[in-house]
Amino acid sequence: MYVVYSLLLTLGFLVLLPRFLFDALRHGKYVAGFGERLGKLAPLKPTGPVVWIHCVSVGESQAARPLVAGIRQRFPDHAIVVSTTTLTGQKLARDVFRKEAERIFYFPFDWGWTVRRSLNAIRPSSVLIMETEIWPRFFRECQSRGVALAIVNGRLSSQSTRRYKWIRFFLKRVLQGLTLAAMQTETDAARIIELGANPERVAVSGNMKFDVGTISASSSLAEELRDRFNIS
Repeated sequence: MYVVYSLLLTLGFLVLLPRFLFDALRHGKYVAGFGERLGKLAPLKPTGPVVWIHCVSVGESQAARPLVAGIRQRFPDHAIVVSTTTLTGQKLARDVFRKEAERIFYFPFDWGWTVRRSLNAIRPSSVLIMETEIWPRFFRECQSRGVALAIVNGRLSSQSTRRYKWIRFFLKRVLQGLTLAAMQTETDAARIIELGANPERVAVSGNMKFDVGTISASSSLAEELRDRFNIS
């Protein structure tokens, strides 16, 4: 099934190649970091264990801010690297994580050889996937290397779940590689279990996006709201 998946991924890439080239020439999309998407990364030489956090775009990069801060505080000896898929996500990540991250780069295409090149360069001890990005080859390579793999702030819409059910027989095998799936709600947790995740490795953590941009309880806005609604 992994061979079939890789063949379909290659076929899809070739079919969409004219569109990719058009967007690249017209809007500059996909050009940035193309080598990194092919797994071409300089070897990382950290002094401690490496935590790889993957954020697809802007929303996930924002949601990862309290996570990165928490890891930095609780595990100061760990190096943090951040990957993104989109150009806008890359720009935001470089802005908000420039002091915390050891490296910020583009996530590899999900072919076996590109994934292996990236993992060989970064050598993570753990990988945290923000929201719910399921990449079969990447998951399989992490599992084969003994890399702890977690979905963090995970969510699954009913529409996505219905689509995934068509390949549940394959997806179940992919999801067995997860060390943890920390989902936003009970519904999200039930959906990923239905798709094949190990129930013992699924937890409900709430939505991390609510932890972004918190303000001090002594701020003027907090005091105004406290007075207006009579909150002690």
